Amino acid sequence: MRPRLLLAALALTAVTACSTGPSLEKQGSVTAPPGDSKHLTIGSAGFTESDLLAQMYALLLGKAGYRTKILSVTNREIYEPALESGQIDVVAEYAATFADWLNAKAHGADAKPVGSPDLTRTMTALRALATPRGLTVLDPGRAVDQNAFAVAQSYARQHRLTTLSDLGASKLPVRLAAGDECVQRPYCEPGLKKTYGIDITAVDPKGVGTTQSKQAVQSGQDQMVLTTTTDATLGAFGLVLLADDKHLQNADYIVPVVNRSRAGSKGVTGALDQLNTVLTTADLASLNEQVDSWRQLPQDVARNYLTSKHLI
Repeated sequence: MRPRLLLAALALTAVTACSTGPSLEKQGSVTAPPGDSKHLTIGSAGFTESDLLAQMYALLLGKAGYRTKILSVTNREIYEPALESGQIDVVAEYAATFADWLNAKAHGADAKPVGSPDLTRTMTALRALATPRGLTVLDPGRAVDQNAFAVAQSYARQHRLTTLSDLGASKLPVRLAAGDECVQRPYCEPGLKKTYGIDITAVDPKGVGTTQSKQAVQSGQDQMVLTTTTDATLGAFGLVLLADDKHLQNADYIVPVVNRSRAGSKGVTGALDQLNTVLTTADLASLNEQVDSWRQLPQDVARNYLTSKHLI
């Protein structure tokens, strides 16, 4: 990881010097007026879903008359300051996660989280934190990539489970495959116990949505796995998501975030807003699958999807 992060940092220093909009430390609370640069850099966080969203953003902006390039930066600690400075102009983010990240940046690592399962509250908090930094958060669409829990399809059928509430009511003992931090995180073991009454007997630290964690549930070694709502490989392991019917998870809807002084115009907003009514969580999972399982290129998958929706 360190060599990739170093390369990312070096790449950022080589980005065109036409950046405007100083960092928050230099600009105080002053927000630059909306800008409309015709040459935009779109950031990707380097994983499949982020690459796909960056490609779709580039295609939509290209159709609207903008010249774009995509810069892959694998670490939010690097790409968020670059977004503030104008080295990156547009990036796809996750509402609640980004709100909490900016809040910790502004108020310290121990700051009380501001992201929540309530999308309106989350967006209000996120925009209040982003605006003084010269960032504009566009409207969320329908797609959400949040933590989710899956069980074996056979297990769900046997015990008639479709929701996490069903699992709690069943009183079944559950060994959970997840990251080792799950024992502390409110959305994981503590939340499953408090909100749903699920009997978590142990956390098997095999990681979030890893092959090993899914295989453990597939084999019956574990009963449930922590993954995400856009996981493209659950079917291959015979797994199915249980609905978060009491909304334990935060509102991690996908939102475009732009540098206001370079990409805050109605032209950029109008181009990116086109995804809001078409891109769903299921769509995003399918697009991820086409890249991860079918080995298609993100740019081809993105183009085919937008073409099928008559957006390009």
